[in-house]
Amino acid sequence: MNLRERLEWLGRMMFLIFILASAAFLSAITAMRIAIHGREVTMPNLVGKNVSEASQELQARGLVLRVADRIYSDQPINVVVRQTPPSGLLMKVSQQAHVVLSLGQRQLQIPLLEGNSLRVSRIELLRAGLQVGEVSAVTMPAEPMDTVVIQNPKPGAGAATPRVDVLVSQGPHDVAYVMPHLIGLNEVDAQHRLDVAQMRRKVNYVTAPQWPHGAVIDQSPMGGARIPASSTIELTVGN
Repeated sequence: MNLRERLEWLGRMMFLIFILASAAFLSAITAMRIAIHGREVTMPNLVGKNVSEASQELQARGLVLRVADRIYSDQPINVVVRQTPPSGLLMKVSQQAHVVLSLGQRQLQIPLLEGNSLRVSRIELLRAGLQVGEVSAVTMPAEPMDTVVIQNPKPGAGAATPRVDVLVSQGPHDVAYVMPHLIGLNEVDAQHRLDVAQMRRKVNYVTAPQWPHGAVIDQSPMGGARIPASSTIELTVGN
């Protein structure tokens, strides 16, 4: 065999070895992919299922259930409320699925708030693990201001919500007036207007030669202001 024939034979052998090596590599990759995909399963939807049912469904797919937490909810006891990972995700066999289970509805003990002040009621609710919900107010002359007159839910057990709505008294309606303009009037006329409105007043006398004797030269509050009936009006009268 001459040199040329030897080179051709060597080339054919190397090409054959390359073909065989490529085929072996492709076969290994294919086998690996089949093995990997054969170990993957789809995560089922566990929410709303009892923990026993959820565990059995996971075991059938080669997955493991782990309870991450338990919370109060509207679902019955031991029903799955949340899950991680979510349903539809590809999972490897033997991976864990973490779930949160329901403790059922929390049966809260509602304290008696009616007759207490709103501040005391807030403290009582916090002690019971509750909180004040919606606060409404109404004018009630017979009830002290800031007193709880109605609560919802009523006192006792069985409420599923941590919020208690209350109706609070604003006390008697406070009569208010529009302050009249008294500056320039004679003191007697000004006092008469305040007497009609049954308003208290305090009169200060000062020397004011530029004003007529006995005229109102200043007032507080000023005319047109809205004031409670219990206000004290200050008048300044010139001597």
